Amino acid sequence: MPSEKILEQKKEVVSGLSKKIKEAKAMVFADYRGLTVEQDTELRNALRKAGVEYKVVKNTLTRFAAKENGLEGLEPFLKGPTAMAVSNTDPVAPAKVLAEYVKKYEKLELKVGVVEGKIIDEKGINALAELPSREVLIAKVLGGFNAPISGLVNVLNGNIRGLVVALNAIAEQKNA
Repeated sequence: MPSEKILEQKKEVVSGLSKKIKEAKAMVFADYRGLTVEQDTELRNALRKAGVEYKVVKNTLTRFAAKENGLEGLEPFLKGPTAMAVSNTDPVAPAKVLAEYVKKYEKLELKVGVVEGKIIDEKGINALAELPSREVLIAKVLGGFNAPISGLVNVLNGNIRGLVVALNAIAEQKNA
């Protein structure tokens, strides 16, 4: 039986994990078994650059934290070595970076993901990774808003141009 001190430490870890899960826009769990130290360091640097927190988690403690947040569906995936990539701001970033490194390193395997409280499988993670970045999506939306306005301006300019051409033709006719 573990001591009171150890139980309190584990409760604190579960509480911290539970808070991370609650605040996360997206999480991806992966099996990192077989990665070299250099590969893992490269992966961690890429995730850090994308604003994603990455850490190795204990499956049992993660199960408790997931259960506290109503994510009992994670339990079957929490076996073997597990790393968790979490983003509180960008729901696409963890999936995008990990999917890129899964292609690069065969030994890295995606397990499961959670986006906005919904559990997604490996196919869902890969589909999420294929989405354009947030900046590209915003640019497309703004471009869509701009298109009707520029079309209206062209129509109005066309009518004014037509009127100017007609008036010019009448003026030339009267001069002749």
